Amino acid sequence: MDVMKRMRQQAIEDVVRRRGIRTQQELVAALAELGHRATQATVSRDVAELGLVKVHRDGAHVYAPATSAGARESGGEQRLGELLHDLPVDIRPSGPLVVIRAVPGTAHAIAAALDRARWPEVLGTIAGDDTLFVACADARAVTRTLRRLRRLGR
Repeated sequence: MDVMKRMRQQAIEDVVRRRGIRTQQELVAALAELGHRATQATVSRDVAELGLVKVHRDGAHVYAPATSAGARESGGEQRLGELLHDLPVDIRPSGPLVVIRAVPGTAHAIAAALDRARWPEVLGTIAGDDTLFVACADARAVTRTLRRLRRLGR
């Protein structure tokens, strides 16, 4: 990881711990105040890589680390298990997809962990704010993925 990215991500972690940041645009502005130029797309990737989630604090949904910093260094499957266990999610099949609905601001973190887990039955993921689509090769792969996700979420 390059030095500028590391510094920007450290600044992001510091900002979300100290302030109630509700949106990625607010995070871009907070970074600019600290001298870090970043686009919303860059911040979106950073949020996913850092595993930030939205939590309810002081009457608003704000970004916060999902778990301790050490959890980010763990494998994708362990991180995925932590997220699925700690967050309310709804997991359902839909044709060759598994659809995961979660609390706002958490779909990217779940997708990143699932991508890092490199399950053979998962072809890829697409994440929005609170919904994640998991593409599977066939119906058997969907069944295996559902079983694994539900087991991790216990």
